Amino acid sequence: MSENKVRVRFAPSPTGPLHMGGVRTALFNYLFAKKNNGDFILRIEDTDQTRFVPGAEEYIAESLKWCGLNPEEGPGIGGDFGPYRQSERKDLYKKYADQLVATGWAYYAFDTPEEIDVLRREAEAVKETFSYGISTREKLNNSLKLSEEEVQKKLKDGNAYVIRFKMPEDTEVTEEDLIRGSVTFNTTKSLDDKVLFKSDGMPTYHLANVVDDHLMKISHVIRGEEWLPSMPLHVLLYKALNWEDTKPRFAHLPLILKPAGKGKLSKRDGDKMGFPVFPLEWTDPKTGDFSRGYREDGYFPEAFINLMALLGWNPGTEQEFFSLEELSEVFSLERVVKSGSRFDPEKAKWFNRHYFQQKTVEELVSLFKPVLTEKGVEAGDEKLNKVVAEIKERCEFVADLWEQSYYFFEAPEEYDAKTVKKRWKEDTSDKLKEISIVFESVENWNADDIKEAFSAFMNEKEWGFGMIMNPLRLSLVGGNMGPDLFVICELLGKDETVSRINTAVEKIG
Repeated sequence: MSENKVRVRFAPSPTGPLHMGGVRTALFNYLFAKKNNGDFILRIEDTDQTRFVPGAEEYIAESLKWCGLNPEEGPGIGGDFGPYRQSERKDLYKKYADQLVATGWAYYAFDTPEEIDVLRREAEAVKETFSYGISTREKLNNSLKLSEEEVQKKLKDGNAYVIRFKMPEDTEVTEEDLIRGSVTFNTTKSLDDKVLFKSDGMPTYHLANVVDDHLMKISHVIRGEEWLPSMPLHVLLYKALNWEDTKPRFAHLPLILKPAGKGKLSKRDGDKMGFPVFPLEWTDPKTGDFSRGYREDGYFPEAFINLMALLGWNPGTEQEFFSLEELSEVFSLERVVKSGSRFDPEKAKWFNRHYFQQKTVEELVSLFKPVLTEKGVEAGDEKLNKVVAEIKERCEFVADLWEQSYYFFEAPEEYDAKTVKKRWKEDTSDKLKEISIVFESVENWNADDIKEAFSAFMNEKEWGFGMIMNPLRLSLVGGNMGPDLFVICELLGKDETVSRINTAVEKIG
């Protein structure tokens, strides 16, 4: 493998469903890899076993599959740099944690959670924030203060410990972010001594992340803005482990913001405003809490991906609709914005409408059939093709096909009260009886011949078309909706059309 080969990873934690912000991170990694003839890797970061949620890893894999973001390497896929679950790699990390201790970049800390809590509360009492780091570490229960003998005795006795990174004092850590430009942190002002390794044999995110990125030859780390404060620690870890020459480039993506107000998009915003924030629906196995998904809400994956791509990135042209292949050709990190991008649920529908209208009638019929089966409706392809062709323009989602066409398959059970009150006059029933006799006499039952017979009769009677067309539509569909009235008649068939008129006359008249 070329030393300069682009290798990126999407590294979620299986702690619940994949938020659309996570999908956007996966998408940008995928597009960057494809644009640069590189590899897109899935790695499951499950070192925090206390937060592990059953089914979450499978959900992540299924979400990526639905979106068309297929990794070259990952759990269940294989690859030369596996295993791809951190819990299956845990034997790797202790060696590097020990190396950091041996070289003075890290230390053992034996403080109990209760002791740390006391220090936190003492700091809060004087309106300060406790930080385990440069200003406090020399006074605490750790190997920087204890003698070598005391440390070894505690280790031998099996005392619980963590290994903390020893943050260098008053050091400027500067790194070039591919989206934000040069970013500088001062170690004394803003950084504490993060835990790298726990006595249960598991690393924390920080150590495992850096070790895995190095061993998997990751060239670029493209992740969410929330990880920006971790960047100086990770940069220093590369230095401490003598891996500076192979350190990846960093790029921190902007937040996806809620549709209104301040802050990043959350499930609460979706629940409140009636849209999903997850790619697939999810039921929490612990709480039973249900979350809607874009797939189950009827969105096409290509619409969802197009929407995600334009949240925080723009192509620099007027083009708004892209296939995954087109995105792979034009994507660049240079055109990712620094500031957050506001999510617009109406734009999501707009994208879906575009991809809905792009589909052929035959494609939509095949998507519509399961809906009809669920409703207990049987219909032939010839009729379905004609129905879908008539109503397609009115739809954004497959579910809309039923909303716009149910009257082709089910006779009205009731009639829209407002339309009845406004359109059904004293003589309407008598007039419709005569129309039904005219319809029975039509030999070639097609929209043109039905219309011709109807128009000739209406002109002969000198009846106003408006006074009959509205009650006639009401009789056939139950309300004031639908395509051309004579097309409806053709698709219902002569017997059904006449039957519906006579039923309406009986029920309403």
